[in-house]
Amino acid sequence: MSAIKKIAVVTGASRGIGYATASLFIDKGWQVITCSREGEIGQGDRGTNWIAHIEADLTDATSVNNFIEMVNKYIDGKSISALVNNAGVSPKADNQERLGCLNGDIDAWRDVFELNFYAPLKLSRGFAAALHKGVGAIVNVTSIAGHKVHPFAGSAYSSSKAALSALTREMANEFAALDVRVNAVAPGEISTSMIQPKYEMLIPRIPLNRMGTAEDVARTIYYLCSADAEYITGTEIWVTGGQHMS
Repeated sequence: MSAIKKIAVVTGASRGIGYATASLFIDKGWQVITCSREGEIGQGDRGTNWIAHIEADLTDATSVNNFIEMVNKYIDGKSISALVNNAGVSPKADNQERLGCLNGDIDAWRDVFELNFYAPLKLSRGFAAALHKGVGAIVNVTSIAGHKVHPFAGSAYSSSKAALSALTREMANEFAALDVRVNAVAPGEISTSMIQPKYEMLIPRIPLNRMGTAEDVARTIYYLCSADAEYITGTEIWVTGGQHMS
């Protein structure tokens, strides 16, 4: 009899860190369910281990609830071994100016927090029973910008990621009663579609002297979900090439 494959749920998986993470879990023999605002994902055949990609707007409460219901239907009583809360948004002004505390639409802050903070909380609650059944792990994707002022990341984004770091600690404490571990990864300058040419100026601040890749982050996420990290919870791992030390 073949072994039962573990299931991971990855949000924001249409590209970048989310896509790299889902692909890595597949390569490691897991099954995955993904979501993004886009109905299509990645390039080419996803294979049979990619159970489903669900179009979902995680800033919308109804869409979040529908996503939770659809995932629970797909797993049909099976357990979830990993939840990766990767979906996030970092709005910019029309002229690409950094949005701070004194400029921009204050209502945009609510949209940022809905996706970057409340969605991870709602999904973690929604999948708590399945994660408990799988003695699973949750990984929240935070940011270096949640810990220090960043020249390009806006104040709403940075504040939401700082809040997600704190939420990770509180979740780790409470979810431990369910045998579910909760950790975070805090990426620095990662070469994804969010990165613009002006970010090149930050490379001299990175001791490893390069931007990170989506795969660098994905490998760290996978580690935190694997048996190798079974005694790690409430931790935030910097994936910054050392930039956070400056």
